[in-house]
Amino acid sequence: MEITGFLTAIVIGLIIGALGRLVVPGKQHIAIWLTLLIGVVAALIGTFLAAAIGVDDTPGIDWIELALQVGLAAAGVALVAGIRGQRRS
Repeated sequence: MEITGFLTAIVIGLIIGALGRLVVPGKQHIAIWLTLLIGVVAALIGTFLAAAIGVDDTPGIDWIELALQVGLAAAGVALVAGIRGQRRS
């Protein structure tokens, strides 16, 4: 991955994190910076998973890769929100 690809992944990851938070129902009691960090990690992992299954470079928009990234971000947000919620109780 080149530096421009890494920077693009960070920017896309910020958007993915916000989308992941919107997908999870209810209120999540986690900081926005943590949501964005989860989004960046989910974007990177989603990109590597898409490459592993061969759907990372398709003509047009890579919908499968995007769905993987948003799904991973939503799972990450739900997991962290659940862990932080248990710690508060």
